[in-house]
Amino acid sequence: MFAMLRQRNFGLLWLAGLISVIGDLAMVVALPLHIYKLTDSTLATAGAFAATFLPRVLFGSIAGVFVDRWDRKKTMFIADLARAVLLLSLLLAANHLAVLYAVAAIQGTIGLFFRPAESSLLPTLVGKDRLVAANAMNSLNDNLGMLIGPALGAALYAWAGLGVVALVDSVSFVGSALLIMLITANARPSANATIDTGASPWTKMIVDLRAGMRVVRHDRVLSIVFISSWLGAISEGIFLTLALAPFVLDVLGGTEAQVGWLGAAQAIGGLTAGLIIVRIGHRFTQRRLFGVGMFALGVTDFGAFNARLIAGPGTAAVGVAMGWMVLSGIPVVAYSSGRQSIVQSQTDDAYRGRVFGSLGSVEGIAVLIGLGLGGVLGNSIGIVPVLSASAALRLIGGVIALKFLPRNEPTTESDDAPTSLGSDAELPLPNPKALADISK
Repeated sequence: MFAMLRQRNFGLLWLAGLISVIGDLAMVVALPLHIYKLTDSTLATAGAFAATFLPRVLFGSIAGVFVDRWDRKKTMFIADLARAVLLLSLLLAANHLAVLYAVAAIQGTIGLFFRPAESSLLPTLVGKDRLVAANAMNSLNDNLGMLIGPALGAALYAWAGLGVVALVDSVSFVGSALLIMLITANARPSANATIDTGASPWTKMIVDLRAGMRVVRHDRVLSIVFISSWLGAISEGIFLTLALAPFVLDVLGGTEAQVGWLGAAQAIGGLTAGLIIVRIGHRFTQRRLFGVGMFALGVTDFGAFNARLIAGPGTAAVGVAMGWMVLSGIPVVAYSSGRQSIVQSQTDDAYRGRVFGSLGSVEGIAVLIGLGLGGVLGNSIGIVPVLSASAALRLIGGVIALKFLPRNEPTTESDDAPTSLGSDAELPLPNPKALADISK
């Protein structure tokens, strides 16, 4: 772990992510909680997440084209500063539903540039043989943020309202931007030979976009992972709609402050898993990390969503759900580390932004489906049955990955193996294959 962090460029990227994810996860809890209190509607709550994910559907692939053209460090820096400024608008209009939706949509649009740029840059910073460890470190980062962010967001919201949470999130983006600018690695993508320099800008964009889509369409491994991730994204949409405020307040009988406890509980398990996978992740194939992790996540989610079968309402039920969420943190790290490593190791640098963008679009559609299902069926059928069905989707996705992904995938090199960790590492990558990460 500490050997990875001693690599200056990766350490800066990791710390920047930790700072911003704390603020971002505070807002992820506070915004739906605020909308749910304003409207008392699961459908209105789903609208905030829909506004965030709709840009993925409309612009995700297009954003990937520009990520593959622009300096990735500068892209992340500008994206962070833009989001920091945007959040300040909530200090003045926190009780206007249209403003809340607009901010969520613009934030989602800006994020289309940041996330693919970050994921595309990472292999340049650490080298191919350290990808699993580096992605496990990023999962560790996310879980540290999850341990602090949701509880902080719920507590700040209960104390001072949405405006203060927005201010904290804005400051975190500024801190992240400043750290990113200290990275010294070459952050420009590899040259793209598919562009005709004499063509119009519009034609160049279309040519680039089609080239990225061909990478996705013609690769069997990528197609299988897209299917599994699509099912997981539907589950995620349902989770985002129902598993925070509605589940904790209406099903478990918990308090507003306890809304953030489930995320913190998952982070505890995730921290443990992150430390383990950093050390021994090289012993497992990426297929197994991805498939087994997704299946096990479905099992633990199902247990958490049915906590009332074991304990009565109130703190007791919240405690049982938290126990399952602690366990779920382990497969979350395995699943995300394995999946992210596949896209980074199997996709040529010149195409990473577009492949990440294409998967973002596909998953954005799936999340919107999940948000709609959660918002409508949560009111008509019930919160627990719909959440249990979402857990089943993860089980199915894990089975598909384990059944159809190739079994002869080599494991990564040991953490003790020699590796180049220089800031300008050149990566000899195989034919384009890809898979992207959706943040949980």
